[in-house]
Amino acid sequence: MSQTKSIGLIAGYGAFPLEMAQALVAQGFDVHVVAAKEETSPDIEAIATSVCWLHVGKVGGMIKALKSAGVSEVIMAGKVQKLHLFRNFRPDFVAVKALLSVSNRKDDTLMLKIVSLLAEAGIRVESQVRYVPSMVASEGLLFGSGAKKQAIKDMQFGLEQAKGIAALDIGQTVVVQDGAVLAVEAIEGTDEAILRGGKLGNGQACVVKVAKPNQDLRFDVPAIGPDTLKTMANSGCTSLGIQAECTLLIEQEKLASLAKDLGISVYGIRV
Repeated sequence: MSQTKSIGLIAGYGAFPLEMAQALVAQGFDVHVVAAKEETSPDIEAIATSVCWLHVGKVGGMIKALKSAGVSEVIMAGKVQKLHLFRNFRPDFVAVKALLSVSNRKDDTLMLKIVSLLAEAGIRVESQVRYVPSMVASEGLLFGSGAKKQAIKDMQFGLEQAKGIAALDIGQTVVVQDGAVLAVEAIEGTDEAILRGGKLGNGQACVVKVAKPNQDLRFDVPAIGPDTLKTMANSGCTSLGIQAECTLLIEQEKLASLAKDLGISVYGIRV
């Protein structure tokens, strides 16, 4: 009789951790979750074999929980809002030591430090897309009806602008209209950037989201979900371009239904 495989899951906010946990269970894994008290949905409890709830910043506690669960492989799913680093941050000794050892607080810098600490504990961080290839966006029209010619041009224009800020590790999303940048994502996150940009447009703004150059697939893989489309509708954005083969589609059935109902065109664009 074969032994059940065990895997760790570091879960942030949103539906992605839930979909990832479900996919892993379907593939025969016992899933041991480390969940953020400030972020993770309690619905994870019904899917996982075990769940350890910790405040953001308890890096030492996270490593201890994963080692106690006996896992040697872990996947990160769902972001933890970076604003927690400046608000309700409760670092333990391991986190404080890690923060003092890095030169800045860029996303990649912090995540690579955590990956390094996990590796030192004998735990390998796996690609976010390895076990969920069906969630990765393809090229072409994905959801909704075809966009207008100007929107297609704006997506191509926005792609270059988004690649620029992504290369600087500032953000991965821009809002554009008629060849002009209306908003650039920074620490506030994608939804807030969409709201700012959409309000500056005339109801035809375009959102473009890309991966970073040489995107590390172990963390921060760009993703869109139903909330992205709802935010776009609330701010007057009508088209969305995402990087094909490097963007995760969360809750795809809901995405398809919302795109149709809200009149939003979603395209996968190859870089």
